[in-house]
Amino acid sequence: MDYVERFQQLDAWLVQHQSVWRAKPFTQLNLSWEQEWPELATWLRLRSLSEAEQAHTQLQALDAPDPFRQLCEQAATLSQVPDWSAEPTRSWPELLQRHIPGRKWQQITRFTQASQRGWSRPPQHWLDWCAGKGHLGRLLAWQGGQPLTCLEQDAQLNHDGRILSQTLQVDATHLDCDVLTPRAWRQLRPEHSLVALHACGQLHMTLLQQAAHAGCAQIALSPCCYNRIDGDSYHPLSTLAQQSGLQLNRHDLSLPLQATYTAGQRARRLRDQSMAWRLAFDLWQREASGRDLYLPTPSRPESAMAQGVAAFCTDLAAHHDLILPNAIDWAALEARGWQRLAEVRNLELVGGVFRRPLELWLLLDRALYLQEAGYTVNLGLFAPAHLTPRNFLLLAERNTEQAITSL
Repeated sequence: MDYVERFQQLDAWLVQHQSVWRAKPFTQLNLSWEQEWPELATWLRLRSLSEAEQAHTQLQALDAPDPFRQLCEQAATLSQVPDWSAEPTRSWPELLQRHIPGRKWQQITRFTQASQRGWSRPPQHWLDWCAGKGHLGRLLAWQGGQPLTCLEQDAQLNHDGRILSQTLQVDATHLDCDVLTPRAWRQLRPEHSLVALHACGQLHMTLLQQAAHAGCAQIALSPCCYNRIDGDSYHPLSTLAQQSGLQLNRHDLSLPLQATYTAGQRARRLRDQSMAWRLAFDLWQREASGRDLYLPTPSRPESAMAQGVAAFCTDLAAHHDLILPNAIDWAALEARGWQRLAEVRNLELVGGVFRRPLELWLLLDRALYLQEAGYTVNLGLFAPAHLTPRNFLLLAERNTEQAITSL
């Protein structure tokens, strides 16, 4: 893949359609793109909530009016990367996976299998960034026989990980370190191969910056939670992304995270009920106040759901110091909230087309930054989406000439 060319294609496409993917169906009663594509908007608004849920992770299969299919095809083409997510071909001792949930273990083994693709030199010393108990780094170190350093700020997790490493006779050092502080950065060495599975925004951006600064030999990173950054605006890493006309904020960065594959039925039901009641409150307060303005609502505990829709909505009104009429049909208002939720979820399908392209734009910003820093970079998929929707893997190896010069 020519990362410069792909980034430029993605950048132009996202800029062209930014009024579409930046629309907020949950907070806006009418969206700007509905005037341009009225047939698509009407078709989506007439669909049910269950139909929206079924289409959420299968957008390309949705037989929606134009230009939905064309947008899906463009998104698929622009988001294509190599698929490295083959089923692991080997087995490991039971003790290595004893304390790891099944889905997480599958992610770790897939990551491990794909993590050294394209590296020309064998790793010398693994460093697990935001390591937790060090499950990922320990598997890599056990498998290859290299030493391991784990950086984790939670002392209890480090204690537990240290015991596991000793039990498996892995040469591991578990350090109590906040990776956002200079004490952690001083641990980095040119011989280190850094790994991080689902490191959140600022954590993995710091990893890339500090690894490049220290001249670390290799990096294997699967990013997550791009919106967890310092500040409200995104500051690109690469020169090309810095020159882009696309200015992203935290809300924009949350778009790639909106695909849900793993939530349980009860969690989905509670989530939907909470959102339907928030939308019911929104309709109530707009109509009663005469202002077409969404009011942000605070998170509510699960116990609030047990009190019924009337108490839920009046509590939100009290939070905003609103005096609203109580003589209303709460059952009818709740039904309207559920109808609005169905509309919101279906309208969000259009923005969902842009989830993957925007995520790859962010990944390419990281890849281009590492290329500028003297690394050979590869991007691919390490796991199927049903195991984790955050399945991109960025692999980087410091070029031999650069590595020799830095030593």
